[in-house]
Amino acid sequence: MKVPPLNPLKVFEVVARTSNLTLAASELNVSQSAVSRQIAVLEEYLGVQLFTRERVGVRLTEVGEGYAHRIGPAFEEIAAATEAITRKYSNNVIRLRTYTTLTARWLIPRLPRFKAQHPEVEVAITNSSAPLDFGAEQCDLAIVLGDGHWPGAEAVLLLEDIVEPVCAPSSLAAGAAPAEALRGKRLLVSKYRKDDWPRWLAHAGLPELFDTAEKMIFSSSILTWQAAVDGLGIAIGQPHMLEADFQARRLVRPFDSPLRTGKGHYLVTPALQRYSGKIAAFKDWLMAEAMEK
Repeated sequence: MKVPPLNPLKVFEVVARTSNLTLAASELNVSQSAVSRQIAVLEEYLGVQLFTRERVGVRLTEVGEGYAHRIGPAFEEIAAATEAITRKYSNNVIRLRTYTTLTARWLIPRLPRFKAQHPEVEVAITNSSAPLDFGAEQCDLAIVLGDGHWPGAEAVLLLEDIVEPVCAPSSLAAGAAPAEALRGKRLLVSKYRKDDWPRWLAHAGLPELFDTAEKMIFSSSILTWQAAVDGLGIAIGQPHMLEADFQARRLVRPFDSPLRTGKGHYLVTPALQRYSGKIAAFKDWLMAEAMEK
């Protein structure tokens, strides 16, 4: 593929469009002599004369006119493609990808505070539990549960992943030890966090209890926690998702024995991302909210 130097080619496109060296120089923000030099470079590369000078302006030669006829649309297509990529950074929409539990139980209760500070910014939320791929997804940033490593992305810890049993106040006697309190109780299990109970029970020295206990399985943590509120059994909770339930005494932490899983909810952005003031403000706000828990 033979491609001429792109800077002289762009100068040629502008001169061909304006038919005037002075106007072209003004549009390109360079001197008229610089425009003439770039045209000379292109003519030398191609081995043909592209313009003839007239008393007022310049005129394309027959060869130059044919060349301009094909070059002009190419630059228009480049401009359109660039606009399509950069448009999202110039509007007032932030595209956030996260998942339902965090959206409902942590993010949404806090969003009114962001809107009060930035009423002009719209936050468009997409919920997904699929593996994160910025190349395939139309989003500016994501909140993802994991270990902090995603190819082609930068991640900063937003919330540490901590789990412990939660239940309605009437479900367990206050002050009872886990070994006594949990035997014979129904364990409420979230399908997507099915390992939380075995991990916590091993942490509490009761690794055998999970296999022998009665279990009820739900499709999401939100449903599991609602079942706990309604007295159906004991669930595993993530404390930062359940603040409102603790404050309202719908749920309690009967053992006060949290387990850090080694994972976290990370704020993830593409490694190559054009700077955007609105995205930077949203990231700063999320981090401040997480600090307050």
